[in-house]
Amino acid sequence: MKVLVIGSGGREHAIAKKFLDSPHVREVFVAPGNPGMLLDGIKTVAISELSNNELVDFALKQNIELTFVGPETALVNGVVDAFENAKLRIFGPKRAAAELEGSKAFAKAIMTKYKVPTASYQSFTDLNTAKAYLKKQGVPIVIKADGLAAGKGVTVAFDEVTALKALEDIFSLPNSRVVIEEFLEGEEFSLFSFVHEGQIYPMPLAQDHKRAFDNDQGPNTGGMGAYCPVAHLSDAVVQEALEKVVKPTVAGLINEGKSFTGILYAGLILTKDGVKTIEFNARFGDPETQVVLPRLKSDFAMVLIDILEGRQPDLVWQETGITVGVVVAAQGYPSHSQQGIVLPHLPKEWEVYYAGVTDEGGKLVSSGGRVYLLSETGQEMAQVQKALYEKLAKVKTDGLFYRHDIGSRAVQP
Repeated sequence: MKVLVIGSGGREHAIAKKFLDSPHVREVFVAPGNPGMLLDGIKTVAISELSNNELVDFALKQNIELTFVGPETALVNGVVDAFENAKLRIFGPKRAAAELEGSKAFAKAIMTKYKVPTASYQSFTDLNTAKAYLKKQGVPIVIKADGLAAGKGVTVAFDEVTALKALEDIFSLPNSRVVIEEFLEGEEFSLFSFVHEGQIYPMPLAQDHKRAFDNDQGPNTGGMGAYCPVAHLSDAVVQEALEKVVKPTVAGLINEGKSFTGILYAGLILTKDGVKTIEFNARFGDPETQVVLPRLKSDFAMVLIDILEGRQPDLVWQETGITVGVVVAAQGYPSHSQQGIVLPHLPKEWEVYYAGVTDEGGKLVSSGGRVYLLSETGQEMAQVQKALYEKLAKVKTDGLFYRHDIGSRAVQP
């Protein structure tokens, strides 16, 4: 079969590579993709992820049998609705269900209504009212822009000056809404699930590293690295997350007439009062995808088709060892990333997923914040970290940077 992946980043590179592993898949197209994907035999298509009509036309002309949506922007733009209207098979939530990620205020309302544990909050459309609430609540506190922000629209403020600046930045844009949340203390983790018509198939836990610099310093980013599984969190924690967070949310969306199909991401935190929800995404996360999907031993394409057609999927995950991924980003990320940095040639046998890259004269150069991710799988965290960082040390990184402690949380006593 032919498969289409919508998106252009490292997440989509990992998804496309996983499709290529399937004996049932003969061609994988990514729209728009990036030139780094070509190194793996993936075909890129110069169609924007937001051009629904062009994407549908391409899928019809190419006889695409399965389409997978990577980014939230395409989901909120209604690409799944467009494909389903054209009777094309696609894996992802419709626009109405994707609002779970598209509006933090909507997600909070769903959690409140269906008693999903989360931080207490208020949402505001007026700066002065928001400031008054902030002063009353005090710090630490969490400030979230209501709409899509590519994982960077959250400020965890430990002082009032930072919190006020975050509010002012959000309200500098027209028609802004902000969600102000109670600060939660605990250990964060990511739980992804395949979902369709109320059926939920969870994946192994992953843990992301959001801060830009070592030891969790610097600004929040889209993610500087991740690892999977998170062995020090027990099966009981996973069950609590499924029973108290994922299941009531999926059932609640059905009750609201917004049934969810696709990848449901629950961003969770284990507090002294149990598991609580930080946020939901309506798609795979980046960089978690690059460490979760390689651990799937089943045929990814057939898993998705079985789920869509109401059959029990054959889901087999690698049970031993650990997979770690380190993001290499352009200097200045996440605020003002350097562009046009010529990338080194990386050995073909390395597990590399390209993101913010373009082609200039036959060479890959940086065109975004996060440039590529290098991953490694092995039996012990210390061994995997050593192998990864030895590889990165061999690579020219002028104009680029990466964290040196990805996975360190997993080896804490």
